[in-house]
Amino acid sequence: MFDNNHHAFIAINDEKEVCLVPRMANRHGLITGATGTGKTVTLQTLSETFSDMGVPVFAADMKGDLSGVAKIGGNKESVNKRVEQYNLHEKGFEYKPFPVRFWDVFGEQGHPVRTTVTSMGPLLLERLLNLNETQGAILTMAFRIADDNDLLLIDLKDLQKMLQFIGDNRREFTTKYGNISPASIGAIQRGLMRLESEGADKFFGEPDLEITDFIQTEQGKGVINILAADKLMSSPRVYTTFLLWLLDDLYETLPEVGDLDKPKLIFFFDEAHLLFNDMPSSLLEKVEQIVRLIRSKGVGVYFCTQNPADIPPAILGQLGNRIQHALRAYTPNDQKAVRVAANTFRTNPAFDTVEAITQLNTGEALVSFLDEKGAPQMVERANILPPQGQIGPITVGERDQLIRSSLIYGVYENYIDRESAYEILSKKQELLEEERKRAEEEKERIRQQKEAQKAALEAERVKRAEARQRKADRGILGEFIDQVGKSTKRQISYQIGRSITRGIFGALSKK
Repeated sequence: MFDNNHHAFIAINDEKEVCLVPRMANRHGLITGATGTGKTVTLQTLSETFSDMGVPVFAADMKGDLSGVAKIGGNKESVNKRVEQYNLHEKGFEYKPFPVRFWDVFGEQGHPVRTTVTSMGPLLLERLLNLNETQGAILTMAFRIADDNDLLLIDLKDLQKMLQFIGDNRREFTTKYGNISPASIGAIQRGLMRLESEGADKFFGEPDLEITDFIQTEQGKGVINILAADKLMSSPRVYTTFLLWLLDDLYETLPEVGDLDKPKLIFFFDEAHLLFNDMPSSLLEKVEQIVRLIRSKGVGVYFCTQNPADIPPAILGQLGNRIQHALRAYTPNDQKAVRVAANTFRTNPAFDTVEAITQLNTGEALVSFLDEKGAPQMVERANILPPQGQIGPITVGERDQLIRSSLIYGVYENYIDRESAYEILSKKQELLEEERKRAEEEKERIRQQKEAQKAALEAERVKRAEARQRKADRGILGEFIDQVGKSTKRQISYQIGRSITRGIFGALSKK
């Protein structure tokens, strides 16, 4: 809904309408409040308003409730009462559905959404795998080696094979890239195995997401892109890293456009406190930079969490449009958190901000948007407008029908596994294995040949030794017998010779 000045009509009280200036929507925002105070419904109302504005939206759906934007509303009596209370129909309020596109990392409740390992990069993967500094350096080295050797890292098996190859040949890489610890490689491999067990391997592959598919309109309305996050939230680190990658991809892909009349895309980051838990300083600096600069690319980022204190001060200071639902103040720490939240608003003399935060009803909030000049407006206590779409989830059948009727149905559904690092290194490994076998066979042949030669020489040596031994065994007696034998032979030969000679000469003399 919009007011007469074409400003986005977001909330209302008995005195005024609270509106968001469209050209200030890319100055980011914050939605906070305790569980059950109406944050999800507020997110739905904002999404519908931006869609009506012609601005595409991306939002994660934790429980499936947000899917109701795809169906005409009016299904809640409390909503109908609120509409009547403020005569919203006279102001242009109508129940209606909005164009929706469903996404799911696991490909079960929406179009599969994937990226490549290379696109995610070592910094985000380091967070995803929860690596220490040394392990992170090894991971960065693996990316560098893959890049230097023109090896594509598309899915997890590519990275696993790359790490195995580096580990098996680490001596060849040490001189150029530095020391490579087998223990660090093992730790990274275990992290990758854990990701596979969580199903996160489905996030890596092709066809990878074309980020411009998030920035679409249908009949003048911005498409609301809903990421199924109920299963994804079972691994908070995977969830937050995925959203960080999306933000980074938007930042790297979209051109500079400056301040437009309205944003090109609104990005809701739900459960934002999970993002900043144990975040390393290097990554926090990266997030701060993205939030600071991405608005010039026409993207507004809206963080949703329980308390403003969940957001680092450097980022909190950049969030100009704020909606604060009720906070509970049971303990001293809770009371301190309430005061911190109150201090983020420009004071309204009509009420005590600290006191109001603890007294807000469900669906009621403290609201402060930026004015035309970009300055925070005075905080107002108001009721958030009810959604025009259905409150609560649509059925599985309705969701499936919407997925199949989507213009991009079939684009991401079929997984593609082209030649990349895994296949190339596997072939190389096979060739190296064949060469190794041939070398071993040649080595064995030479060994056997040498053994045969050695055996022949040994046999000759043994033969000679036996001959010498036999000779030695005969001793002097043996030599005497030999000599007697030789003498006897000579005597016999001499006698035979004389007999023959006499016979011949005798015969001649008779003649």
